[in-house]
Amino acid sequence: MAEVKVRSLRKSYGAVEVIHGLDVDISDGEFVVLVGPSGCGKSTLLRMIAGLESITSGQILIGDRVVNNLPPSERDIAMVFQNYALYPHKTVRANMAFALRMKRMDKAEIDDRVNRAADVLGLTPYLDRFPRALSGGQRQRVAMGRAIVRDPQVFLFDEPLSNLDAKLRVQMRTEIRELHQRLSTTTVYVTHDQIEAMTMADRIVVLRDGYIEQIGTPLEVYDSPANTFVASFIGSPAMNMLDSVVQRDGKSAWAEVEGARIALPASADLKNGQQVTLGIRPEHLTLADKGLTGKVLVIEPTGSEIHVVVRMGGKDITAIFRTRHPFKPGQDISLLPNKDAVHVFDRETGKRLS
Repeated sequence: MAEVKVRSLRKSYGAVEVIHGLDVDISDGEFVVLVGPSGCGKSTLLRMIAGLESITSGQILIGDRVVNNLPPSERDIAMVFQNYALYPHKTVRANMAFALRMKRMDKAEIDDRVNRAADVLGLTPYLDRFPRALSGGQRQRVAMGRAIVRDPQVFLFDEPLSNLDAKLRVQMRTEIRELHQRLSTTTVYVTHDQIEAMTMADRIVVLRDGYIEQIGTPLEVYDSPANTFVASFIGSPAMNMLDSVVQRDGKSAWAEVEGARIALPASADLKNGQQVTLGIRPEHLTLADKGLTGKVLVIEPTGSEIHVVVRMGGKDITAIFRTRHPFKPGQDISLLPNKDAVHVFDRETGKRLS
């Protein structure tokens, strides 16, 4: 195992720079998820760590070695791809053993490593099957097994669950997390799915357009987003964003939205007349006699919760309820936010003010 350090990393394709001086420290044994929308640079960053993409400038260190100019085979990493990348003409056993045979490792050692990995991943009954005879989840386990047998310093995962159905994705992310807890190998995991990021990571790196927007634990990023992009991207349904203007009276500060008065955190350094964007998570809205008033537009029962989209003036907001209220489309309702859970952002810069 080893720590991974990224220092002032840049990547350009011709005159176009796509990675802009990134700095990330990944501790020994840590599970870090790179998350962001398509095109944000997360897979490019992962491929540079793997040695599959050249570096324009900056440094990547694995352990105490600068690996900028080392080929992938000398970086002591193992990568699991989105499309499994299995040899269709080789059995599960042969796929898992291939890299070890290329190293001319002793056959007994190869067999021992493959059998141990197969036992960990529940693949022992399938060792003599070919990939075409396996389900998508089983193929992904084989790809993971091929990585495990190499006993690398770092695991790299490039959206490994995106080809699986929803139920299998939930099962596989649990298995990957459990595997990490068992092996404690430094892991860098790329996904565009923020639910995967929240449920799997020790820390999340949120990327946008080749820049890092925030680094933190899942709950740090969720509870204290650094800006409106992170606030909107992390969380499902997304945080409600409402533009308003700060009003102050001594120590008290509030904002009005569609005639509703919303108390603002006393800790925020807010000025009277300041233009802000208020962020309110759907689960922090409750029914009230007066507040943010609008008409029920859409009702989405999920079983354990009800998601309700309310049209308020020209803005749609979403609320989550665990109580099964008998809402009907077109019904007038009023919602009040939890006063301790209102996020305040500068409207111009999008940066967090509270």
